[in-house]
Amino acid sequence: FQAASFPPRHPNMNITILAVGTKMPHWVTEAVNEYSKRFGRDIHYTLKEIKPEKRGAGISSAQGMAAEEKRILEAIPQGAFLIILDERGKAPTSVELAEHIKSWQQNGEHVCFVIGGADGMTDRLKQQARMMMRLSSLTLPHGMVRVLLTEQLYRAVSILHNHPYHRE
Repeated sequence: FQAASFPPRHPNMNITILAVGTKMPHWVTEAVNEYSKRFGRDIHYTLKEIKPEKRGAGISSAQGMAAEEKRILEAIPQGAFLIILDERGKAPTSVELAEHIKSWQQNGEHVCFVIGGADGMTDRLKQQARMMMRLSSLTLPHGMVRVLLTEQLYRAVSILHNHPYHRE
């Protein structure tokens, strides 16, 4: 009798998305839910909405970003590998993102992505990140970023599982 050989099982992984903004259009919620349910049991995906600070009435963009920073910092899971989405970050390919996920899984990292508010994020928050990443050189609406990030994370996981979703 010879034991069957199975590919090594990756440990479970936690991915948290912190997104400044609430009241997204229905299509955003629907698309994020569709991709996030495809992860399977190995990935625990959570999207947390962060209340944006109201602008106007004497509240500057700097004051608004500082208030949002406080809410973001409170929501980051303890010890998480922090990734800030920013237009000046590196833009990985889907295969490179898959390699990052493989490494984070092997290291037992809880990965936390942050999507900032309308005015962006404070430099202090960016300095706390272990990685800055961009999804596009284009400016994208926040709802679209949620969908695109969730889809790309699912795509990266499907690459690691040799699933036919991604084609080279």
